[in-house]
Amino acid sequence: MASKLIKMRLKHFNLDVGAQIYLACSDRSRLRVLNLIMTNGEMCITDLERVLEFTQSKTSRHLLYLKNSGILSMRKINQWSLYQIKDEVTDLIRIILQFVARDPVLLNDQEVYRTMESNRELSGPALKTMKK
Repeated sequence: MASKLIKMRLKHFNLDVGAQIYLACSDRSRLRVLNLIMTNGEMCITDLERVLEFTQSKTSRHLLYLKNSGILSMRKINQWSLYQIKDEVTDLIRIILQFVARDPVLLNDQEVYRTMESNRELSGPALKTMKK
């Protein structure tokens, strides 16, 4: 069933779009961003910066690259920008991330996220409850 779903979503992709997505996933920092968003749902840039210990410019650069590659979409709530993985590529990104799911860096990122979330140090969880 899952393979049918992937075929249905990807039937409009061409070689250029596929190559663009794989190039976007070829960077370690972008994989870390994608893994956090895939695991936790949409996230704002400040939460990604804090969890990953990236500068604002590095985080923005990678988010823009992922957005321009057709992987991420963004919605705004006041001054906040929340990023999520586009529905049409969710299955493909999930498959790519399965190959690195047990990587210690990714597991640590998720542990840091859970700790910061439980300590209410992140903005995203409160923003997600706001109306679209």
